[in-house]
Amino acid sequence: MLEKVKAKLKEYDQEHLLKYYDELSDGEKKALLEEIEATDFDVLNSLKNALHAPKRGVITPIESMELPEIKEKEAAFRAKGLEAIKKGEVAAVLLAGGMGTRLGSDDPKGMYNIGLTKEVYIFQRLIENLMDVVNEAGVFVPLYIMTSDKNNDKTVKFMKEKNYFGYNPDYIHFFKQEMAPASDYEGHILLEGKGKLATSPNGNAGWYVSMHKAGLSAQAIADGVKWINIFAVDNVLQRIADPVFVGAVIEGNFVSGAKVVRKVARDEKVGAMCLEDGRPSIVEYYEMTDELMDAKNEKGDPAYNFGVILNYLFSIDELERIREGNLPLHVVEKKIPYIDENGNFVSPTEPNGYKFEQLVLDMIYEMKNCLPFEVVREFEFAPIKNKTGIDSVESARELCKKNGIEL
Repeated sequence: MLEKVKAKLKEYDQEHLLKYYDELSDGEKKALLEEIEATDFDVLNSLKNALHAPKRGVITPIESMELPEIKEKEAAFRAKGLEAIKKGEVAAVLLAGGMGTRLGSDDPKGMYNIGLTKEVYIFQRLIENLMDVVNEAGVFVPLYIMTSDKNNDKTVKFMKEKNYFGYNPDYIHFFKQEMAPASDYEGHILLEGKGKLATSPNGNAGWYVSMHKAGLSAQAIADGVKWINIFAVDNVLQRIADPVFVGAVIEGNFVSGAKVVRKVARDEKVGAMCLEDGRPSIVEYYEMTDELMDAKNEKGDPAYNFGVILNYLFSIDELERIREGNLPLHVVEKKIPYIDENGNFVSPTEPNGYKFEQLVLDMIYEMKNCLPFEVVREFEFAPIKNKTGIDSVESARELCKKNGIEL
């Protein structure tokens, strides 16, 4: 295997990755060679293209389905959604690869306890939300949990120890997110240890490719799944496999849907649904110019007033179609811990290289249509990104209390 790996490294000008090879144990040598062999170095070929990616297309407003219309049609939407759920056509994917570092925890983020008088874990809150649908539909919804190299073992062990918080384990499947190598500014992959490449998750659009490589998308299709609801681990109030949302997307002949909330400020740090060159897309908060923030739609309301909450519904047929193509690769400048030329571990305080990610906004852009579906912020949006302040453990606790959730 060594010669094969050396040939690969020479082809991509990455021979420095074996610099410390002779210092490693036999087990470490084997692990490093296997990691290099399994790593897709083609991301480096696209570094120049990605750095000079074409500018965004023409951004125009997209029509969202707002609360009054949803309320008016709620019964019909719910019936349609429940019908699909009962037939086993709806699955959910929890994006749970992150750690609780910003919350002061060394554990997976989903293991964080937000309880005050008792234990209430983030994973628990999400399972309890999904159980509401299970109880209403009378069937379990297949739940796929995407972990990462860093937190997989702890996550699986924790969920097993907690008896999956009452969820039927036959319907829970774990898979790891694919990792992408991280490089310095010259395109040389960094080492985070003498026998370990510096890697990072392949972005929030990498979930379906990762699910496919784990053999789980084929399993879902064989089981009759037609729709997948993806959601992030940090929003403890979100409704999952929400029959009203599912029904609205199916009823309107959409191939995707995005739950959105009305922004609390014109410059709130959330991506907003839009059209880009006539196709559904998301304009990120840092791309919002004054012109876009001040724009009005035909009703005279702010044109880009609905922020995404990372809760999407996708047709599995469409996911299969776009999996065959290549989503754009985003090059993101980051602080990447690494081993320097003297073998010393360095934890940089400033960005020192690039990570490579695929983003959900590109999945949305590849869809032929998308329904932005408004939800009530106080009932469905309690993200936990920080320990205190905005979008924090504190703010999420207050919102949970407002919703009658005992902590």
